[in-house]
This record gives sequence, C-alpha cells and structure tokens, in this order.
Amino acid sequence: MSRWKQFSGNWTLTQQAQAKGAGTWVVSPIVPGAPTIGTATGQNAQASVTFTPPADPGFPTTLTYQVTSSPGSITATGSASPIVVTGLTNGVSYTFTVRAINDTGTGPASAASNSVTPVFLGYLYSWGRNDSDGRLGDSTTIDRSSPVQVGALSNWEKISSGGNHNTAIKTDGTLWTWGFGIFGTLGDNSTTNKISPVQVGSLSWLTASAGENFTAAIRDDNTLWTFGRSAEGQLGINLGGVYNYRSSPVQVGSLSNWSYIASGESHWHAIKTDGTLWSCGRAFGGRLANNSAIDRSSPVQVGSLNTWMQVATTNYKSGAIKTNGTLWTWGTASNGALGQGALINRSSPVQVGALTNWAQLAVGENHMIAIKTDGTLWSWGQSAYGQTGQGITISLSSPVQVGSLTDWEYVSARQDHSAAVKADGTLWVWGRNDYGQLDNNNRTNTSSPVQVGALTTWDIVTSGKYHKVAINSPPT
Repeated sequence: MSRWKQFSGNWTLTQQAQAKGAGTWVVSPIVPGAPTIGTATGQNAQASVTFTPPADPGFPTTLTYQVTSSPGSITATGSASPIVVTGLTNGVSYTFTVRAINDTGTGPASAASNSVTPVFLGYLYSWGRNDSDGRLGDSTTIDRSSPVQVGALSNWEKISSGGNHNTAIKTDGTLWTWGFGIFGTLGDNSTTNKISPVQVGSLSWLTASAGENFTAAIRDDNTLWTFGRSAEGQLGINLGGVYNYRSSPVQVGSLSNWSYIASGESHWHAIKTDGTLWSCGRAFGGRLANNSAIDRSSPVQVGSLNTWMQVATTNYKSGAIKTNGTLWTWGTASNGALGQGALINRSSPVQVGALTNWAQLAVGENHMIAIKTDGTLWSWGQSAYGQTGQGITISLSSPVQVGSLTDWEYVSARQDHSAAVKADGTLWVWGRNDYGQLDNNNRTNTSSPVQVGALTTWDIVTSGKYHKVAINSPPT
C-alpha cells in the first residue's frame, strides 16, 4: 500500500521518477540506512572491502558508497561492493566502515570491519631462455615459455635484468643475484654461474641495475657500488682492461648522493639527489652523452643541468626524462630509435618533440617504449620483430601511440621485445619470441601486446636479452 504525504520543495528528475515508480510521495527525500559490513582483505598498500547495501535505501534509491579507514580516515568511493582503498601504509593495522550516499545525503556508518594489515607480497617469476648460466633462477637450465615461480619466498620487491644475469632486492633491503657469473658478475665473491638467487653480502640496498656482465647498485646510504666486468671502465673505479673485474661490490668514489642508476652494455648512467646526470664506461656511439668518444673509468657529468628525473639505457642508445616531463635521447639513431625524426646520431641529449607529459621510459636494443602521464603507451624505433607493439614490422622515427588505452603503469624493454603492466594488474608482452620470452607457450613473434595468462596481480616486469622476470603481488 502506498504512503501518500505532502511534499514541499523541488525534487530532481531522478527523485521524482523514483518516488513515482514506488508509488510514494514523502515530505522530504530520505537518506539511506547503514550498509552491512562484509570482509576487508589486505593487499599491497591497499585493502579491498566488501559490504551489502542498506535495507532502507532512502529516496532517491540510486546509491554510491564511501569506505573510510581507521586510522588515517583514508577514503574511497564506488557504486558497488567491493571497494578498494588505496594509499594505505604497509605494516599498519586498519579497520573500515562504509556509508551509503544518495542525492539527499550521506547515511550512517556501518559497523567496523575486521582488522587487516597491508603488506607487500612479491612472488618472483621468470620465463624465456635459461641456458647453462641459469638466468631464470628456477634451479634448472630449462627454457620456459610461460612464467615459472622462482622459489617460494614472497618478499621480493625490486628487480633488474641484464643480458644474462639478474638482480633483485627484497623488502628487507638485501641484494640477490643469479645467472651468468664468469666475470664476477653476480657480486658473490665468485666467478661461477648460479641457477638460483644468491645473496650479495649482508648490506642493505635501495636499487640495483644489471648491465651486460656487470652490475651497478645504490646502497641505503646513497653510496654507489659496482661489480663484474670492467673492460671499458664501466665499474667507475679507474679500472679498465679486458681481463679486469671485481667479484664483490666496490664503492665508486666516496659520495653519498646517488639516487637512480641504469646499466647498459658496457656503461651506465646515474642521477644524483641534486638532479644531475652522470655517465661512466664505454663512449663509442655517443653513449656517454658528454660529446666525447673517450671511454671513462670514473663518472663524468652530462652537461650542467640538475633537472633529470629518470634515465634508461641498453647498448648504443639511451634516454632520460626531466622533472618538467620533457623527453631526451642520445646515441645511435639507427632505425629511428632516438625518436627525433631525423636519423642523426647524438653524443649529447636532444629533446624528443616538445611535449611535457612523459612519465616513464624503457630502452631496447633498437627501440624505445614510453608511458605518458595520461597513461597512454608510446613506441618508436625498429619493429622487425614487432617490438614496438604497433602491429607492424616497419621502423618508426618518432613516437606513435600503441592502441588507445590509458591505463598503462609500468613498461620494460630490452633486445627486441617489450613488456608492460596495466593499472588493473594484467601483464602484457610483445616482440621477439624465439626463446619463449613472450610467455604465449610458443615461439611466434607478436607485433601487438598480448596478455600473459589471466592473473591481475602483476606489479613490475623487467626484460633481459632473451628472458623476462616479474613480480606478482597477490592479496594477503
């Protein structure tokens, strides 16, 4: 039976339609009741909260919901259960309440949820070429055409892949390496290959970058350390010569203001905390970006600017993004890999276009992949194996958007293949696939992004010469 009451005031069209549809006229619109809380599930720096709608939706009955954390009063909104609350601090215990909202206003809060503590869970996976050096780290030398878990630990946080070895840092700051170790590449005071991860000393590290037969890493005190081969001076310790190497970490200078490192074939680039850019190692092809063809066995500054934010490199070409969002590249311009239109080699940074919305860059052997601040994916350079992801095998000399999606978050490239992670946690790959490095259970090249399995919990991915390593972060 309908309840008829006089209404004074103006209703929205939504309110009128819903009231008429219910056969009800009320004195004033009514806020919804309290939702019934369900279960909160902790994830990496976030939590997923389930609930059921209120028994009384009020008028109008179109609802949205707001979840609020305690402590912190961090909120998230959505139109249905579950709602994910982001921006939480790992290691802190949280409970959550939910309120329903309609055009009239916000209803009362639900009861508090169960307590959850977000933590970072990072499982390590690898696939592609394994070879006798064991670069996949799965305790075998068998090639894999789909991801295989490396051990059972869940505290992997950062990864980097070189030509045939890898580095990883755990949440406790310890540094681990595996794969090719002949030149002391693994830093474990040996010159032997390792088919599973081995710890490098007992120090705590911020970041590490695997190059070709050497590694550069930054400790938690912002000092810079290197190990492995030093034939072209790439260790930065005034040491050169074909047979010279270091099988355990050695400090580069005495400064403690290093913040970002990227290792290439026989050189590296680094950014200091003051925003200056530095290079070291082999200079052939302009790769050191200092207008010189002279190899450097200690770091040399690139120009005088202090506005560099991120740098990426492989063999003969590199790129960097400034704090103003501009993109700069240098090195050899074969196949249009510098993205500058003209096929002119550069021995110092030259800007790519005039845009100021570049956010992340990855550099392959002859191509580059980048993400803009709007989440779009862009590529240029050689595409003989489909590594630009454009669905073509024609080289591109300037950036072209890959598809039309705007939800790309992380990108990686090396040799002739690429990979990226979307905001929804899916992992995508494309390019060369002769060793199964694309994870589609075959050896067929792919010229546009294809999804790796069905998981939606991938965090980051890194590309080696013929293999990939990734971290999967499922809910806790």
